[in-house]
Amino acid sequence: MAKTIVVKQIGSPIRRPAVQRQTLVGLGLNKMHKTRELEDTPAIRGMVAKIPHLVEIIEERD
Repeated sequence: MAKTIVVKQIGSPIRRPAVQRQTLVGLGLNKMHKTRELEDTPAIRGMVAKIPHLVEIIEERD
């Protein structure tokens, strides 16, 4: 079974560059306090690292 991470949106994309908004949409987030369980891959980790002020990793699951 693949590792997963739970990501929560903690910041609003209002008045942010379009690239940051698109990264949120790519993660499947579009509303404040919404969470998503995503596969733990380098691509997903890179997206989260790109917008650390808008998202947080709540949990890492095996």
